[in-house]
Amino acid sequence: MELEKVESLADILLNKGLTAIEIEESGFRIRLEKTAQGTVSMQKADNAGSVPPVRLTDAEAAISADDAVLTEVPSPLVGVVYLAPSPESEPYVSIGQRVEKGQVLCIIDAMKMLNEVASPADGIVGEICVENGTVVDYGACLFRLREE
Repeated sequence: MELEKVESLADILLNKGLTAIEIEESGFRIRLEKTAQGTVSMQKADNAGSVPPVRLTDAEAAISADDAVLTEVPSPLVGVVYLAPSPESEPYVSIGQRVEKGQVLCIIDAMKMLNEVASPADGIVGEICVENGTVVDYGACLFRLREE
């Protein structure tokens, strides 16, 4: 399914007052749902894997309030974010984990092209802002890092 079509479905969902859209085309099934906060999440039928979603409140335990300002790692493109290399694998990173500049944090699938998202600096993962298998927009926050 073309990325433009997925974006169009997300726009329809947000602008027409719908709560969910499900479509099957050429053997590919996609379901978009609007959450209570008004954001759109996507569920893939078979490929999303079993990486558990990260509770966003875990960041508060990993990084205390008196620490340095967290730097956002934005999505470089629109696509489906995967937090692990495969459904059976451990996530690339976890909250509180030390990362080095250039280390892979996640991958984004855009039109069947897998794009690695690397850490822009050395630091500690303070927050994971997305769930595995969801659609992200260009510029959306993927992670927050405490730079070192």
